[in-house]
Amino acid sequence: MKVEKIMVIGAGQMGSGIAQVCAEAGYSVLLNDLKAEFVERGLGVIGKNLARQVEKGRLTTTQKEEILGRIAASSDIQDSRGADLVIEAAIENMEVKTKLFAQLDELAPDHAILATNTSSLPITEIAAATRRPEKVIGMHFMNPVPVMKLVEIIRGLATADEVYQTIESITERIGKVPVEVEDFPGFVSNRILMPMINEAIFTLYEGVASKEAIDEVMKLGMNHPMGPLTLADFIGLDTCLYIMETLHEGFGDDKYRPCPLLRKYVKAGWLGRKSGRGFYSYES
Repeated sequence: MKVEKIMVIGAGQMGSGIAQVCAEAGYSVLLNDLKAEFVERGLGVIGKNLARQVEKGRLTTTQKEEILGRIAASSDIQDSRGADLVIEAAIENMEVKTKLFAQLDELAPDHAILATNTSSLPITEIAAATRRPEKVIGMHFMNPVPVMKLVEIIRGLATADEVYQTIESITERIGKVPVEVEDFPGFVSNRILMPMINEAIFTLYEGVASKEAIDEVMKLGMNHPMGPLTLADFIGLDTCLYIMETLHEGFGDDKYRPCPLLRKYVKAGWLGRKSGRGFYSYES
């Protein structure tokens, strides 16, 4: 299966990163979001990322302009008519994703592969919203996309071998390491990571130690690059909560019960870095 044009839906942190690495690998990319201003913001982030690479001597100015020249802006879902591969990086919500995949199924060419960057939701259920479940697959990138090497590749129940092989090959071309994972809630990464973060929040909630102490223990004792509460702020506390709810519902096991403090912070709008406040303050 030949892929030349990739459409990325969602111009936020994940989507803009995916668009950047695809363009760096030579693909023609359409970066799409609901509003033109969201896409412009995403393109701005890509421009800044590439400018830093030029400053560090990893790219020339000419290469930077060539990469940016391969990314076009889109605020119309109809543009998926010209895509060979669509990578969805929208909000982590099953209703939103299934509605979007049903639309893409109507619009994208018959040969097009529909991939989702979901971090925890079942690929099989997303694929069921289409008439081409064999062409639906999960591509779970890590944040920040330009830096992190891993992509979890998740087949749905009906995903064709040829589709898997095509996505594996694209993943390698964009400089990432593909790892095949079965379609279970949270896959591997978040099934292990999120309960650890949730337990760190319980540790804070129960007064076992201060947030700084909890993070310091995990950094110095476990050699983690950042503590779990700092990481939760980086990921977004709303995203952490949603993934924990997905794990809790998917497995029906109370070991995945979200900490009440996590729910409280999300209800207060303390979502981490993106809102200026989470477990730590970022307002300055």
